[in-house]
Amino acid sequence: MTNGFPAGFRWGVATSAYQIEGATRQDGRGPSIWDTFAAVPGAVASGDTGDVAADHYNRWTEDVKLLAGLGVDAYRFSVSWSRILPDGRGRAEQRGIDFYRRLVDALLNNGIEPFLTLYHWDLPQALEDRGGWRDRDTAESFAEYAAITHDALGDVVRKWTTLNEPYCSSIVGYGEGRHAPGAQEGHGALAAAHHLLLGHGLAVRAMRANSSPGQEFGIVLNQSPAVPVTDDPADVAAAGRQDCLLRRQFTDPLFGSAYPGELTSMFGAITDFSFRHDGDLAIIGEPLDYLGVNYYYRLHVADAPHREPEPARRTAHDIGVDTTRLPDVPRTGMGWPVEPEGLTTTLTDLHARYPGLPPIYITENGCVYPDSGDFDDHDRISYLRDHIAATEAAATAGVAVRGYFCWSLLDNFEWAHGYKHRFGLIHVDYPTQRRTPRESYHWYRSFIAAARQSP
Repeated sequence: MTNGFPAGFRWGVATSAYQIEGATRQDGRGPSIWDTFAAVPGAVASGDTGDVAADHYNRWTEDVKLLAGLGVDAYRFSVSWSRILPDGRGRAEQRGIDFYRRLVDALLNNGIEPFLTLYHWDLPQALEDRGGWRDRDTAESFAEYAAITHDALGDVVRKWTTLNEPYCSSIVGYGEGRHAPGAQEGHGALAAAHHLLLGHGLAVRAMRANSSPGQEFGIVLNQSPAVPVTDDPADVAAAGRQDCLLRRQFTDPLFGSAYPGELTSMFGAITDFSFRHDGDLAIIGEPLDYLGVNYYYRLHVADAPHREPEPARRTAHDIGVDTTRLPDVPRTGMGWPVEPEGLTTTLTDLHARYPGLPPIYITENGCVYPDSGDFDDHDRISYLRDHIAATEAAATAGVAVRGYFCWSLLDNFEWAHGYKHRFGLIHVDYPTQRRTPRESYHWYRSFIAAARQSP
């Protein structure tokens, strides 16, 4: 099964700061937009917050031991911006820097390469108070934060990721309002998407200017391909609109040197795109060393013009589509269709669409199923096995895939779902914080060991 993977293929797991760290008021950390959002009644299921999460900030040594026991050779995690810069810019908090230094040193001592992500949705609240990602200054602030973090950890970290899923930060956070900061805007959400990409490019330039040999820089994008539910031209067009909003709004400027023209026709009624300045595309298109792809499911899209509000009331997610008509296939505990072949086609499509695309890492892939309490999670094992095979199929077809990261190491705060859903290879009993590896943990460990022995 593993013959299709190249030599040196990375096997890892992934987490993010706000989802596992907790300790939101410890050692000088400033508030983030997720602290604020989670405190809004009804914003997060059951009123859950990330105040404690999996308490990784205080239990990281135990978690590194679990990583080492898993046998992975790479670990993708994110740094909390407000733990490094409590106010988003200005004075750095040394205690926050020291925490990540201890974590990275422990990873390296166990033969695990750190893949550091600078931004996984947790903007410092102080910057949101000044406009957040709607504002161009936030892109500049992000570059400053990247440079400070890189200066502090660049001697021990080689893989640097700027953003995780800018679609969710912008469209879901500023357009749909389902994620922090909970806004429902048109112009503001599209401006946020652009400024996230601009901040990415500025950050890559800032870090690369002081980089050492062997350091690599990339970005992580969620890739849920849009599939029309029928071959009716209206459904096909709706799938194209969905693909433009979720994928091509980000991949085209990053790897194709331009925004897709469809954005103007889709949203010209709610924005003049004045947030785009001359020279921005050159910054956004700064060459990258890798692309991270997060894949969970395909979107099955039907035309739904009746759901599209008048221009004055439109937000950046109102594009006249219906994504509720799911196929008759197995689904995860979150209702997501299980279609591993969609991962193969996602990767081959990217490879074909963008000549010169950098190597790809599958930076997130995982699932939720009802937890029986006995840690025997064969559905998760089946899901992972099939998606790893789909990754191998893309590699065999010529896509430069360099690694696979399972989401996630630990059960954690699952954003607006709170603690309802559990993605972890390791079960976390939240009242006691006791960690118990599930059967999938042991399966993944055995799989990695076998993969390394396969020719």
